[in-house]
Parts: sequence; C-alpha cells; structure tokens
Amino acid sequence: MPKNPPTTAASAKETIAAIATAPGRGGIGVVRVSGSALAAFAERLTGKACPAPRVAALTAFLDEHGHAIDHGILLYFPAPHSFTGEDVLELHGHGGPVVLQLLLARCLALGARLARPGEFTARAFLNGKLDLAQAESVASLIDAATAAAARAAVRSLAGEFSARIHALADELLQLRLELEAALDFPEEEIDFISEARIHERLAALCQRLDATRTQARRGAVLEEGLTLVLAGRPNVGKSSLLNALAEEERAIVTDLPGTTRDALHHRIAVHGIAVTLIDTAGLRQTDDPVERLGIERAWQEIARADLVLRLLDASAGETEEDRRIAAQLPAHLPVLTVWNKTDLTATPAGRQGAALHISARHHQGLEALRAAILDATGNAATGEEDVLLARTRHLDCLARTATHLAQAAGQHDQPELLAEDLRLAHRALGEITGECTPDDLLGAIFSRFCVGK
Repeated sequence: MPKNPPTTAASAKETIAAIATAPGRGGIGVVRVSGSALAAFAERLTGKACPAPRVAALTAFLDEHGHAIDHGILLYFPAPHSFTGEDVLELHGHGGPVVLQLLLARCLALGARLARPGEFTARAFLNGKLDLAQAESVASLIDAATAAAARAAVRSLAGEFSARIHALADELLQLRLELEAALDFPEEEIDFISEARIHERLAALCQRLDATRTQARRGAVLEEGLTLVLAGRPNVGKSSLLNALAEEERAIVTDLPGTTRDALHHRIAVHGIAVTLIDTAGLRQTDDPVERLGIERAWQEIARADLVLRLLDASAGETEEDRRIAAQLPAHLPVLTVWNKTDLTATPAGRQGAALHISARHHQGLEALRAAILDATGNAATGEEDVLLARTRHLDCLARTATHLAQAAGQHDQPELLAEDLRLAHRALGEITGECTPDDLLGAIFSRFCVGK
C-alpha cells in the first residue's frame, strides 16, 4: 500500500501528465495533461492559440527551441466539463515510445509533474465526476477478460451498481432519521414508528440487501474469475481435458504416467466468466523426487482453488487411489466428480443425474461440463441484468452491512443500540461509493490503476 493516497489536497492543485496509451508501438499515442489554466500551457506547447473546447486541432508539438517534436491532434477540455473535472489536454501524436517520451518530457518541462497510478481517475472522484464504485469500474473495464465482464463494467461506470447502493443507503438513512429523532427529542410529539414497524422495514431492507449481495457475488466472479483445478491420479485424462476446454494443445498428452510434473495454467471463458484452468501432476505415491515435488504443488493449487474437477477413468472404475484422493480433498472446497473416457465404455457422454460423463479425447459432454462448473460455483448462467459488477472490497462492505442489520433486528428493547447498528450499517454502505472511505483505502484502490488513467 502506498504511503500517501494518489491525490492529496496539496497535490490536487498541481498539473499532472502521463502517457495514456499502452506501452509499445502503435499508429497513435496519447499524452494526457490535467490541471488548471491549461489554455496557456497549450499555447506554450504549440506556439499558437489554444483550440476551441472539444475541437480537434491539427498542430505541431514544439520543444523548448521551437522545433517540432511531432505533429498531431490537440484536444482541449476546459473545467468542469472533462473527465477529471479540471482543464484537460490530450496530445494525440504518433505511437512510438521515443516520440511519446519526448512529448511527455516537454509537458514536464512546462511545469507538469508525472501522474501517479490512477491519479486522473482519483481526481475525477474527488471532483465529483464519479463516485468510488464508478471509478473502480474504469479499471474493471480496462482489465475485463470477457465480453460479459466488459458489458458489466460499462453498466457499473454508468452508475447501475451505485444507484442500487444509494437506494439502500437512502432507505436506511430515512429509518435512522425517524428513530434518532424520537430518541433525541422524546418530549416532542414526534410520530414515533412502532417497534413492529421498525422490524418490518428492517426485514424488507435485509431482503433487498440479500438480493444485491447475490448479484454482486456474481459480478465479483465476472471481475476476478474462477480458479479450477483438474485433479486425479495419473492417466485419467487431466491434460486431455485441459486441451479440450482450451480448444488448443496446451498440455503434453502421452500414455506414460507422471508426464505432468508442474502446474500448467490456462485461461478460458465459460459462458462469459473467466476461468483459470490448472492442470496438475497425477496424485499418487511415488519415489521420484521431481514428481513428488509436482504432487506437492498440485495440493497447493487445490487448496487455493474455487472448484476442483476430480477426474476418474470411466473404463477402469473408481480405484482405491481415487478414494484416497477424494478423502484428502479439503472439506470446504466444492468438488465436481467427472468420469472421463466414456468413449471406452457403453455410457453416453453428458449428465446422467448427478454424474457427469465426458470424453475429453473426442470433446464429448463438454457443454454439460461447462454448465456444471457454473452450477457448482453458484454462477449458473443468468441474464446480464442479474449481475452487478463488484469487487472483493464491495462484497466485504455488503457483508458488514448485513451483519449490522442482523444485529439491529435483534435489538428489541434497546433502541439506542438499534440506532448504533443502523449507523454502522449505513457507514459500511457508504464505503462502497466513497462517502465514508478513509484516505489510506483510497490510496490502495487508485494505486492499482495504470499510469495515465
């Protein structure tokens, strides 16, 4: 965690600049500048009057001697109608690393300083252009690993998640106001809501909060993805299944046991959700020190997984080794048992009751397996409107809100404690949108953004 938040009261007055496009070569590269009085800054940079707001102007970008560094497009967004709420300049030049560094160096020489990671978005938050949940969705949109995650991030950026949180907070605030008014002014003739009415409204609020948490948990999976470990004894088809799900030859497949010695990671999309597949060494007793190390790593990956696919050889049936592996799997971990090699048996591929039967070699039964993966992790395919993009931080805030509301519901004869639990619940909700968020947390959040955003 950084020692200081990306933007403080003092640093917010400084002009900042950074390259806003990804590293590497491209047809176009962008340098972004944000601060105050940037019309004069633009005149010094180009040697001519600043262009009209939001009008693309073809110009030369000049060095200190008046020589052209590059020719490109200059855009001027005066405050408050800009991404950060300040004056913003965008220099669209050619996308070579050298020329972009020269443009950035010129901006720094003109009085700007290099922006910290996420500082442009932090200023947008501090200037009221975005709340904290919307600001985080900017990074989510950039980092989206699937189309579904990108669409959810766009909806969050537009304020869908924030609107849900604000609605809950407003209802909670109204309940607090009525309760605390009656507590603070008992001598006044305030129409005090009955205890039954308080708990009726609390129950309704908890129900809406539960629905939001469910949608947020699905969104968190879109944001962070799932980790799925393929586990089983040697030669049950783990590597073949990874190749089949990845739709490419990622793992070496042979008839020799113990081929896989280390964990192999590959990322795929399952109905819009990013899933990291991990192929592991076959689990068995062995005297080979290298294979034994691979098996130790396999168990480490299993301990960190969201789901384990326990593969069995359908042509051989469940062996004593299979049962031993099943007994060693962590009790809290979701496990999906999959019978592979149905091409060697009379059993058809697909789901038969609770059992899954596939042929990784012939890519049979994989669609049923994909659906079962989402079912086993509580992420069965739903409409996109049933997903609110969220992060682990948001889930923690919602969980604390639920805890305080549950405690409030149990306060039947102590209205002062009820009022305190409602206050803490309201504060936890406010942390999501940034209304009650400490500076050190803001620093941690924005420091994860890329420079230039």
